[in-house]
Amino acid sequence: MTTSFGVANAAIVKDPKLQIARSFSGLKNVSSLILLTKFPRASSSPASNVGSTTAIRAVSTPLKSDTSVELKRSKVEIIKEHSNFIRYPLNEELLTDSPNVNEAATQIIKFHGSYQQYNRDERGTRSYSFMLRTKNPSGKVSNKLYLVMDDLADQFGIGTLRLTTRQTFQLHGVLKKDLKTVMSAIIKSMGSTLGACGDLNRNVLAPAAPFVRKDYLLAQKTAEDIAALLTPQSGFYYDMWVDGEQFMSAESPEVVKARNDNSNGTNFPNSPEPIYGTQFMPRKFKIAVTVPTDNSVDLFTNDIGAVVVSDADGEPQGFNIYVGGGMGRTHRLESTFPRLAEPLGYVPKDDILYAVKAIAVTQRENGRRDDRKYSRMKYLLSSWGIEKFRSVVEQYYGKEFKPCHELPDWEFKNYLGWHEQGDGGLFCGLHVDNGRIKGTMKTILREIIEKYNLNMRITPNQNIILCDVRQAWKRPITIALAQGGLLQPRFVDPLNLTAMACPAFPLCPLAVTEAERGIPDILKRIRAVFEKVGLKYNESVVIRITGCPNGCARPYMAELGLVGDGPNSYQIWLGGNPNQTSLAKVFKDKVKLHSLEEVLEPLFYHWKRQRVSKESFGDFTVRMGTEKLLEMVDKWEGIPLSTSRHNLKLFADKETFEAMDALARLQDKNAHQLAMEVIRHYVSTHKKHIH
Repeated sequence: MTTSFGVANAAIVKDPKLQIARSFSGLKNVSSLILLTKFPRASSSPASNVGSTTAIRAVSTPLKSDTSVELKRSKVEIIKEHSNFIRYPLNEELLTDSPNVNEAATQIIKFHGSYQQYNRDERGTRSYSFMLRTKNPSGKVSNKLYLVMDDLADQFGIGTLRLTTRQTFQLHGVLKKDLKTVMSAIIKSMGSTLGACGDLNRNVLAPAAPFVRKDYLLAQKTAEDIAALLTPQSGFYYDMWVDGEQFMSAESPEVVKARNDNSNGTNFPNSPEPIYGTQFMPRKFKIAVTVPTDNSVDLFTNDIGAVVVSDADGEPQGFNIYVGGGMGRTHRLESTFPRLAEPLGYVPKDDILYAVKAIAVTQRENGRRDDRKYSRMKYLLSSWGIEKFRSVVEQYYGKEFKPCHELPDWEFKNYLGWHEQGDGGLFCGLHVDNGRIKGTMKTILREIIEKYNLNMRITPNQNIILCDVRQAWKRPITIALAQGGLLQPRFVDPLNLTAMACPAFPLCPLAVTEAERGIPDILKRIRAVFEKVGLKYNESVVIRITGCPNGCARPYMAELGLVGDGPNSYQIWLGGNPNQTSLAKVFKDKVKLHSLEEVLEPLFYHWKRQRVSKESFGDFTVRMGTEKLLEMVDKWEGIPLSTSRHNLKLFADKETFEAMDALARLQDKNAHQLAMEVIRHYVSTHKKHIH
């Protein structure tokens, strides 16, 4: 009998501690051969045992015999095993009259791109609904798909569309009875929600900017090819929502060849899921592709990051690959942590699909399946170290990795405003607060996209790019956008331009406090603190807020991260940088919402006065260190009066203040902010008369 175990076959077979038991195809094997170990149980430190042979791998329940050890598995692993490739019991639950599905189906529907939710603002009976998330590699959205999503939001959702930090749409509030109608409408518009959630490869990021440049085009094509490579093949999605009818776009021959290749023991032969088997991945799996300098994708927060490397003539040659990033953690559990991806090596461009597949299979085979808190690939990297990880990946890849190429410094690029595409056309990046498209903005945006037949893209910063705009359309589109509140970036508060928040309350079941609904007021309060300590309007810090520690808005990369740790309470993280290349650290726990100024005012005051030339707030906090920063906060008694060099008292009488305050409220500002804007505008327009 021929066997194919993948990595270190001979060594494994000769190891007397290992035995072979018969089971079914859940892990990569031939003739249903499963490796079971006689190693002792994991020690009390979960993180220290990541990837150890005691941690369960992608297997079925082992045989209960004298020669095997019963390995602990998470509940989700068992649900996946019995699901008939992600069908059961969802297929039965969808037929019931109940407004919700049972626990097992709740896990299974995630693979189809949906989460079951209920409105947590309501007391008493739970009103269930479903959030749908699309899959849009590179953030690309066709004209037709956008219009369909816009319609579905009104007809079956809550009337809004949510742009996510992974370049997708989220549609909230869909009732169970409408799921099939909504899903089939998305699929028939050549959209998809398959794998947008669940234990498999999620949406693949790439720069959203539609530059006609070889490196950008390759990054976007590679993202799409990786997405296709790691898309489930067993047909469960189409069986469930369109009665088995296939609506898949054509795959490139390279993708089909890479998927079918089993020369290094990566695949499950004769399985409906050649790469995933019955058990799929241990947890979510995230990939981003970009070009040098462009860190619009938050490259280092992904399980895999790939960067196009070009020669001196601008011709792409290959990719640097980084591995092991991830944001999620658990409060008060230090063995869980956010982590930055680290360099793995360089591969020629024709090998990128094989290298990505090898990395995914390494995680599939070795990632933990007993405790989902430790199942992301970052814990495998943390346990093994990069050298061991590389050597295992190389056996699945069949080649050695070359060292990564040196790259220039990274920049965060948001692509807001108008830009040349490079082919005569223009694109326009639009800032959307927290990615929530609603109200007049939603109406105007639809009219523009429909009238000019535009395609669009979603950015990893929850914004929109309108593509392929003719020069003659620029002025009428700009005017129409302004009417919908979609302003050019120079008219948006710089704090808002880089801020992000997750949806949190009322629909996310994991949230412990506000994020999206709370961030507008928090940003106004921070702007007021800026003005109070003398920071200029054009100065900014990267602020990200999440309602729980899972980190969907990537707060651990922010200069100032607020992570919900209780009702109206946040854990404060400091030390990320504007280019998204360093990890923040915990600064303070349990800071109440109403007390934010007590912490932020001294920090911003000292940043203003003690920073070195052009030093960002994040870099300043790193240079100062936690101990000194805590001392600044603890000893703060307010802004010293002696340092005030300007008389900034704006209102001499109550009537003027009240009138200004009323006007400011119409613009969602406070009186002081509006007055400062008026004064700034007046000074700038009259400067030429001063001399």
